[in-house]
Amino acid sequence: MKNKCIIIAAGTGFIGKSLIEHFGEENDIIILTRMPRPAAGRISYVAWNGISGGEWSAALENADLLINLTGKSVNCRYTPKNKQAILDSRVNATKALGAAIQTLQHPPKVWINAGSATIYRHADDRPMDEFNGEMANDFSVQVCKLWEKTFNDITLPHTRKAILRIGVTLGWQPGGVMQPYLNLAKFGLGGYQGSGKQMFTWIHITDVCRMIAWLYENEMGSGTYNCTAPNPVTNKVFMQSLRAATGHAFGLPAPAPLLKIGAALIGTETELLLKSRWVLPSRAQQAGFTFTFPLLKDAFQDILTHLPWHAYHLF
Repeated sequence: MKNKCIIIAAGTGFIGKSLIEHFGEENDIIILTRMPRPAAGRISYVAWNGISGGEWSAALENADLLINLTGKSVNCRYTPKNKQAILDSRVNATKALGAAIQTLQHPPKVWINAGSATIYRHADDRPMDEFNGEMANDFSVQVCKLWEKTFNDITLPHTRKAILRIGVTLGWQPGGVMQPYLNLAKFGLGGYQGSGKQMFTWIHITDVCRMIAWLYENEMGSGTYNCTAPNPVTNKVFMQSLRAATGHAFGLPAPAPLLKIGAALIGTETELLLKSRWVLPSRAQQAGFTFTFPLLKDAFQDILTHLPWHAYHLF
């Protein structure tokens, strides 16, 4: 993609920063954010609240691509207040963007809304894809269902729409999951979590960016796509691969009871580690998308080349 106007709603987090790095040199990017800052090169920032319309709506006029990443982090305790914020942040932002687009003379050509691969049930018996995936009804799945329904209920005749159900995204930008995992490995705690048999569905950030560009350029690309690498692994294999990549031979495992105590202490939920997400990107592959990093070992090798040496070595 070159010389396009790309709008990223909530583009200041890990994935947003990675999209800016990937697309920013050759495209004009507008970030919708609660904390705007001065423009830098081809990147500009526009204030919005993620809830209602406002002057920010004009930024969407004549845009080529809108990417919505808005949503409170799920890395928190699932208190009633946090649950409501997790749900409202996703649904309200999607509604606000849809309402804004409906007021435009020249709306965005394509709107890609983030979703989550956790929409599928805990699966340790078989993989899930867009055709045969099964959904449970726990809190996380309910959020994903309503998030997608909100998006799908918005009718926009001049804007092509797609949902990306994104897996755990691995990359080198600050704020992602790699630094906590690297810290575990560095201090000898990089063993498997729980039974270690739960499936870990992942994707390299480069392939997230490439799938977004591919969907934009593929005029038939609409509907729901699993944005996940084609080779998920067990938690045990993930941690073994991480230790091998970083040169740490030993890692203490963390049984489920210990994880529950640790999760309470640091203010998160064990579901993030113990749910078995076994998801395949069938639609994208059948439509011809190819992955730069289909294998975990290659993804780790690339990420570690972008990180400073001290980030994953103890001495």
